[in-house]
Amino acid sequence: MNLIDAFFPEVCGICEKINSNSVCYNCKEKLKKYEISSINRCNEDKWFDYAISMYRYESIIRNKIIEYKFSEKVYLHKTFSRLIINNRKICSFLKSYDIIIPVPMYKNKKYKRGYNQTELIARDIAKELNIELQKNNLIKIKDNKRQSTLTKEERIQNVKDVFNLLNVETIRNRKIILFDDIYTTGSTTNECAKLIKKTGAKEITVLTIAKD
Repeated sequence: MNLIDAFFPEVCGICEKINSNSVCYNCKEKLKKYEISSINRCNEDKWFDYAISMYRYESIIRNKIIEYKFSEKVYLHKTFSRLIINNRKICSFLKSYDIIIPVPMYKNKKYKRGYNQTELIARDIAKELNIELQKNNLIKIKDNKRQSTLTKEERIQNVKDVFNLLNVETIRNRKIILFDDIYTTGSTTNECAKLIKKTGAKEITVLTIAKD
């Protein structure tokens, strides 16, 4: 057990009542009306092959992602992980992959927050699916502006030359899951996927909690 898990008891992250599965039955049912969880083949303008978003970015899901990222509710990683892991169709598809890579944060921002929200969830998924977690290969080398403050065109420019891969050999001929919390225009994940695909990755699926 790591320090984060030791300090936060098992609760349903939605209603915040004690629950050993991190999401209770009632809340899981409540979230079904926001569920997408479809496996979408991507167009040629994307560097990734498939995109999966579990939910629409609205209402309870939106509020909980914001709390997770900005209100120090670290325990919510267990709830989001469990919602993904409980989806048999999605997990059956993802089990054929070799590596999961979380979209990285700039080191100073990660230090200030104390955790990378995508990394914690990716760790849980890797453990459940018995695939490799690479959390230090794809890195963010520039502290760019927050994507949420920019237009679609500005977002594309804002992520150029922001990421780097440290070990390309571990990526070559492998099937990669690229994990992020929110999919809006896909600019960030597309830039990361571009780096990964150019090293010779066999296939890339972008997995996100929610789609805006």
